[in-house]
Amino acid sequence: MIPKELIKKIRKIEIVTNRMVNEQLAGRYHSVFKGQGMDFDEVRQYQPGDDVRLIDWNVSARQGDLFIKRYVEERELTVILLVDASASGTFGTRKRFKNELIAELSALLAFSAIKNNDRVGLIIFTDRVEKFIPAKKGKKHVLRVIMEILNFRPKGRGTDLSVGLTYLDRISNRKSVAFLLSDFLTEGFEKAIGIMSRKHDLIPIVVSDPAEEELPNIGLAHLEDPETGELYLIDTSSPRVRRKFAEQAQRERFIRESLFRRLRLDFINIRTDRPYLMALVNYFRIRAQRY
Repeated sequence: MIPKELIKKIRKIEIVTNRMVNEQLAGRYHSVFKGQGMDFDEVRQYQPGDDVRLIDWNVSARQGDLFIKRYVEERELTVILLVDASASGTFGTRKRFKNELIAELSALLAFSAIKNNDRVGLIIFTDRVEKFIPAKKGKKHVLRVIMEILNFRPKGRGTDLSVGLTYLDRISNRKSVAFLLSDFLTEGFEKAIGIMSRKHDLIPIVVSDPAEEELPNIGLAHLEDPETGELYLIDTSSPRVRRKFAEQAQRERFIRESLFRRLRLDFINIRTDRPYLMALVNYFRIRAQRY
């Protein structure tokens, strides 16, 4: 039986994200993510201005007049949500935890997909693949996907992006739109993300918290690595300590984004202390202009 609290949370996310989809994202999503090709629709009589390359000469000869073939976009896409459920997602110092933000973003993308009659699948991973839901259509299916993300209790605590990306390669025999939602606080995924970027339309969504980029001045603080359990005693009142922490965070971000740009991946940065809708809208707008 599904707990009432979980049902309330799913319902709230459904209402919020559906409104965002209807008001802001549905049209942009459609214009950015094109179908896999064109399907034949019908033959109709030629009209001035039509592309002469589309003339169906066999039908024209039989009818004694010019007719052209009409095509429509093959709209259906497969959208895969690659969700990082490692223990670092339980961190958050502002409005919400990172894993809560990832759940909301996943719901928003899933509702955008079904609004355009696309199929949605889910891969949840940590340092191992923890859950796979094959891609299907429909609101009922999407609500199940959201429930799995919200209610999931991972066995692993660490992060291995390569595991999730390699699994995507195993289960998908055609090009997919794959959203990779993670804080990317890990290493060693460069090869896997390079391979998958050539096979799929891969979109990294980097979810971060401001305290991961700049230490607050709160004096002596015991900090725990949620993935390894290691404890650290840090003097956050030291300007030198805070400066080195910020420099390291900037260096890691620079390396990560340089990799994305080298692979020509469209990536999105989302923070727990800022509204995420405009970041997605701007991403869709910029990508639509480029493609």
